Amino acid sequence: MHVIIVGGGIGGLSLALSLYQAGIAVRIYESVGDLAPLGVGINLQPSAVRELTELGLAEDLERSGIPIGELSYFNKLGQLIWSERRGISAGYKWPQYSIHRGRLQMLLLRAVRERIGHHNFFCGMRLAKFEQSRDRVVATLTDTASGKVTIDDADILVGADGIHSTVRRHLYPNEAEPHFAKQLLWRAAIDAEPFLGGRTMIIAGHFNQRIIAYPMGPGEKAGELLTNWVCQMAVPDDALPREDWNRRVSKKRVLTAFSQWRFPWLDIHALINRTPDIFEFPLVDRDPVPAWTFGRVTLIGDAAHPMQPIGSQAGSQAIVDARVLTASLLATSNSAEALQRYDSERRPVMNDITLRNRRFGPEAAMQLVEERAPNGFARIDEVIPRGDLQAIASSFSSAAGLDAGTVNGRPSFVPLARSR
Repeated sequence: MHVIIVGGGIGGLSLALSLYQAGIAVRIYESVGDLAPLGVGINLQPSAVRELTELGLAEDLERSGIPIGELSYFNKLGQLIWSERRGISAGYKWPQYSIHRGRLQMLLLRAVRERIGHHNFFCGMRLAKFEQSRDRVVATLTDTASGKVTIDDADILVGADGIHSTVRRHLYPNEAEPHFAKQLLWRAAIDAEPFLGGRTMIIAGHFNQRIIAYPMGPGEKAGELLTNWVCQMAVPDDALPREDWNRRVSKKRVLTAFSQWRFPWLDIHALINRTPDIFEFPLVDRDPVPAWTFGRVTLIGDAAHPMQPIGSQAGSQAIVDARVLTASLLATSNSAEALQRYDSERRPVMNDITLRNRRFGPEAAMQLVEERAPNGFARIDEVIPRGDLQAIASSFSSAAGLDAGTVNGRPSFVPLARSR
């Protein structure tokens, strides 16, 4: 069996490594001519860390990221609403890692080139079209620098090419543009002194305005950590700015919007002032679709289920997609049947998570506190009973099959005895 992967991001590279581990031949085509470690922070949930560990990448993750031990929710005044343990501390067999997205992609890319070979990974190759026959799929690709056309064929083709997926556009030519939630994210990464013990992710605020911050790797100076911060803001204008890793925004705009925010455990204003480059992203997703698989073509990651970054799920779910797809291909020699099996298993769950995220997911407690106690509180249980906070926190992970019992207890997607 041969597989063509369109897209060399986290999902595409994870799928390539997974297929190689299972003994399935693969070629990857990435439209960017020279991959660089762009982006900011990402959280890898234990469900995804398990899969990367089984791909032999545990030591690389440990060197590059930070194991998060606690997730804490605060109101806009910095008062604690709810705190929960994460990763190993929460009973998982694998950690939750915060890591720079670019570092993660480069880590995966190195593994792909070492294991699968440079000759099976092609940069600067954009998919123009694909056609299917009864037993093959033929892809036409264009070199973005020279314009040279390449024809390749395989048993299946997988679109791992992100929210603006060319593969998805061929499958759904009349699909609307991404759904804009009328919120902007101002994001950056900078070395800073640890806060709240150096292993804590914080989310503070409410639906219309919030701050997220977490450490995601060692800093250049002793005693400092590379820290990801996000200021998220509702905006009245519904004009959609297309995502761009290089769209910059001024410090003044961010500081003005968050001028009244003060936390005793983190000087967010100093963090913003010291940051050389701040990037702006729109909060977007797409409406769920009724199928990812059409014959010998399917989708994974953001090409399949682009979602809002609530609950830190998007990158992790792309990795799990890759493993479930590999397992499906191992379960039957019929490629089309395998893709349908993958679709049936993953798509309903991912469609549900996408819609749950639009409803604020596990962060809903912050909005309830803002509505009931906008000027702060003396005791949080006078605002929301502890049982209700627990229910909000656990409902998301349980519905998505991300609780410790499920993640720890299920068998491996790809039997380790088959691993190379």
